[in-house]
Amino acid sequence: MLNKRIFTNRTDQSIYLAVALVGNTGNLGIPLGIALFGIESVPYTSIINIANILFIYIFSVYFFAREQFSLKEAIYSILKIPGIWFALFALFVNYEEISINKHIYTALEMGAYTSMVIQLIIFGMYLYSVKIKTIPWYSSLQISFVKHILLPVVGIIIVLNFTNLNSYVASILIMELMVPLAVNNVNLAALYNCKPFDVAASVLISTALFVFFLYFYIEIIRYFIK
Repeated sequence: MLNKRIFTNRTDQSIYLAVALVGNTGNLGIPLGIALFGIESVPYTSIINIANILFIYIFSVYFFAREQFSLKEAIYSILKIPGIWFALFALFVNYEEISINKHIYTALEMGAYTSMVIQLIIFGMYLYSVKIKTIPWYSSLQISFVKHILLPVVGIIIVLNFTNLNSYVASILIMELMVPLAVNNVNLAALYNCKPFDVAASVLISTALFVFFLYFYIEIIRYFIK
C-alpha cells in the first residue's frame, strides 16, 4: 500500500518490501531472549526464527528475484533455496521427537556457527564499501521506520487486543518484532544483484537505531505486557 507512494524506482520498492519486515531473530533475537527472559524463552524464539526464515526464503527471495526474473523464474528460484527445505525438515524432526546422535549434533552445531561467521564476513565486505556520503538515507530511514516503529506498534495492538497469549509469551513476541534488520538480507541482495550496498547500509542504520531504542523497548514491554 505504501511502497509505490514512497519510492518511484522498482528496485527500491523491491528492497523495501523484502527487507523491512525481516528482523535478526536468530543471531540477535535468541541471545537477547535468553538475556531478558531466561533460557526458557529459547523454544519460543526458535520457532519465531524458523517462521522468519520461511518468510525470508519465500517472500523476500521473490521480491529480490523479481528484478531479474519472470514470475515463474522467481518462484522457481524460491524452490531452489535449501534453507526452506532444511527448516521444514527441522520442524519435522522436532515434531516427531527424533533424537540426534551427539556426534552428528556437534557437526551440525559447528556448521551453524560457521555459517554465522560467513554471513558476518559477507556483511562486512559490503559494509566496508559503504560511505557516509553515499548512504541511501531516505530508503534506509523509511525501512527503519517500518521495522522499529510501525511493526512493533501493530504487534502490540494485535497482541493486546486480538490474542490470549500469556504475558511471558507476548513479551517474547513483541521483543522479536523489535530486533533490527537481519544480516541475511545482504546475502540475498548480493545473490540477486539488488543493490546489496544499499541493503548493507540499511542494516547498519537499523542496528544503530536498535541500540538507541533498546532501553525504551524494554520499558514498553514492561508497561504493556504485565
